[in-house]
Amino acid sequence: MRQILIAGAFALVFALFGTRVLIRVLAGKGYGQIIRDDGPSSHHIKHGTPTMGGIIFILAAILGYLVAHVVTGNAVTVSAMLVIGLVVSLGFIGFLDDWLKVSRQNSRGLPGRFKLIGQAIFAAIFGYLGLQFVDSDSLTPISQYLSGVRETSIYLGSGLAIIWIVIMVMSASNGVNLTDGLDGLATGASIMTFLAFVLIGVWEFGQSCALNAAAGCYAVRDPLDLAVLAAAFAGGCTGFLWWNTAPARIFMGDTGSLALGGAIAGLAATLRVELLLIPLGGLFVIITMSVLIQTFYFKISGGKRVFKMAPLHHHFELVGWDFVSNPSTHGAFMNPISLNESIQSVSKFSKLDNINEATTALTTYLTDKSILFKSFIN
Repeated sequence: MRQILIAGAFALVFALFGTRVLIRVLAGKGYGQIIRDDGPSSHHIKHGTPTMGGIIFILAAILGYLVAHVVTGNAVTVSAMLVIGLVVSLGFIGFLDDWLKVSRQNSRGLPGRFKLIGQAIFAAIFGYLGLQFVDSDSLTPISQYLSGVRETSIYLGSGLAIIWIVIMVMSASNGVNLTDGLDGLATGASIMTFLAFVLIGVWEFGQSCALNAAAGCYAVRDPLDLAVLAAAFAGGCTGFLWWNTAPARIFMGDTGSLALGGAIAGLAATLRVELLLIPLGGLFVIITMSVLIQTFYFKISGGKRVFKMAPLHHHFELVGWDFVSNPSTHGAFMNPISLNESIQSVSKFSKLDNINEATTALTTYLTDKSILFKSFIN
């Protein structure tokens, strides 16, 4: 547990302060986001916002993981190192894509087929290596059995297992990439997923067959160390989110989105909760399905659309969801003034004036603290 706290805390602080430095560096060199013309018109104001911010939380997570091991004196594990290797590899593909965009000053980066081929190659290498490195309990980082909340009796064999890993990694990385279309959306959703992996890793360690070979135990290699890595990614993303929330001062770019998808898929595979990835990454699944549905229906209907625009979050922007589309207001859920006004309107009917007074005091206090902290950071 100490390792988990150290990894998460270090990554959070490093990303929080490191992102500010990265913003200055990227802005100074003119490495800003190129906005596509076929997206929502409201996004054009974001043109020039520094991108490739994923560099910072990848670095923060890796350093947080390593620092936790140096402080506690524990050795790193093969499972975690394989996930880190996958993350860095996919992040490199994303970096090439982002670099081509900013250097050419247009939205055409690395050709899509090259990105997919690169993802497939690195995912296959990850899957192959994950089936090696047998430990003293005859466990490998990745199982040849399909897993849900635990291993099932469905045996895939090495060939199908690697293919399955490739599908998982490519689906997750592109799902996160599609979701990264609104300030803070992909980052926030990833934090929740990583925190779930922390809990899963701790639980599997406590119920591990290596500690208690009872019925129902978990035969997972290195679950606690994978929880440490998940905590590091959660911390890194949380520190980055401070600068990525609306209105974003930096974007993660494909550097970050492809890497996050790789981390999520890699953790699901090594913790042996592969099918659980669907509900854990539910938002990514919904966003991806909206694109597939839109594309399929457009083709079979001769040009008609299910949504005003895909991915799904752009549809909500176009139908007027202010807390999604207007970063200057953030909507009632994110703006203290809007929240106060909403409760005032409710109190007119419910006569809950005491709630209104309490909310006014609370929002004033939180606003003052936020301004104080931001002035300290800036």
